[in-house]
Amino acid sequence: MLLERLYDDDLAHASYVIGCQRTGEAIVVDPRRDIQVYLDLAAKNGMTITAVTETHIHADYLSGTRELAARTGATMYISGEGGEDWQYGAGFQDATRMSHGHRISVGNISVDAVHTPGHTPEHLSFLVTDGAASPEPGYFLSGDFVFVGDVGRPDLLDEAAGGIDTRFDGARDLFASLRDHFLTLPDYVQVLPAHGSGSACGKALGAVPSSTVGYERRFAWWAPYLDAGDEQGFIDALLNDQPDAHAYFARMKRQNRVGPAILGQLAPLVEHSASDLDADLETDRVVVIDTRHHSLVHQGTVPGALNVPGVAKAASYGAWVYDPEAETRPLVLLIDSADAAAQFRDHLLRVGIDDVEGYITTLDGLPTVRPKTIAPTDLDQIDAALLLDVRNRTEYTAGHIPGGSQLSGGRALWHADELPDGTILTYCQSGVRNSVVASALRRAGHDIVEIEGSYNAWLAATTSQPTAA
Repeated sequence: MLLERLYDDDLAHASYVIGCQRTGEAIVVDPRRDIQVYLDLAAKNGMTITAVTETHIHADYLSGTRELAARTGATMYISGEGGEDWQYGAGFQDATRMSHGHRISVGNISVDAVHTPGHTPEHLSFLVTDGAASPEPGYFLSGDFVFVGDVGRPDLLDEAAGGIDTRFDGARDLFASLRDHFLTLPDYVQVLPAHGSGSACGKALGAVPSSTVGYERRFAWWAPYLDAGDEQGFIDALLNDQPDAHAYFARMKRQNRVGPAILGQLAPLVEHSASDLDADLETDRVVVIDTRHHSLVHQGTVPGALNVPGVAKAASYGAWVYDPEAETRPLVLLIDSADAAAQFRDHLLRVGIDDVEGYITTLDGLPTVRPKTIAPTDLDQIDAALLLDVRNRTEYTAGHIPGGSQLSGGRALWHADELPDGTILTYCQSGVRNSVVASALRRAGHDIVEIEGSYNAWLAATTSQPTAA
């Protein structure tokens, strides 16, 4: 059996390719939308992708299930659980809808669906059995049900799908799923989750890529509550201090439920000249994404540019600052090379930002502006209408600049109309997220002044001040 984990550090997302080496068939579980990585892996191992599935309707990235099926002819398998309100839509008419116990056969390998609601009502996990080695399952693809050291959060339907207090039923479902399905498995079964550390789909995800049922049974934070049968204690602990949910999650939920648009072969990106781009900027035909570090952006960037620094977090930060449902203008990247631009576009595709038109490698010949900044020691020199902390709630609670209000970076653009007129001072922890969010709020028409070095610099300046005798 071939079992490969393909991990996207940007979105902390894991997908899996499982293949039978005897028959050359493979199944992909929870694929992302830029699918070449799966095609390359299958080709490298002399396999054909015959099936593709996903554990649930995801909220944090756009699924590649339809894309991969369209490219390879693989059969799509999706959940039919969860009740009428949680069925997949029109884009999945040709898919096989699975209930608890449904088996997908891939050569000698069996992939059995286990209905594990809680994170979402339709959620499935998959028990994988390598029939050539054993008649018993050895792997549990847990999706967003069980992570290393954590379980999936049940509040995203309230946060991202318009639900009202669904988190309580979800938490009770999670407790039951752990009790009735997960903890009935043998200790040796390997647990392979769909997310790792850094994902907003849980609050305490471990950085280790996999676990076992036995390890989680003994060491996970939730295990004592299950041992004691303490459902209410579990619910209270689970729902306390969950991280902020990014606003773009709502769009991911809607698009993944209906079925993401199929991209097909992508056209090469166009390299713009300074004169062409200058004309486009004059008519506001395009939006520029400046992919440089904020220290360079602060020395000068294109008026109205969005700052998404580097490819490593392009999907995460890109979805904070650009809403393709509200924005009709295509994107032009300020980036080092054509190869870097293509890689950056792949990351944006993972969150449904499909309108990257081209790129430019230099600011030479273009008008530039310097974003407003202020030293942390000079805050009293500005009569600001708002001091805005764009970190997560947990960071804000742990310590913040006095007088600051918190609005996480992944939600700021969607609440820009609620911000006051006048100057807004903004900060994050070190300045990276601050520059991203500030660029979006400036483009939305706000007068933004970034605190240089953000909270870290303010804290250093405050603690270094001499005390009065």
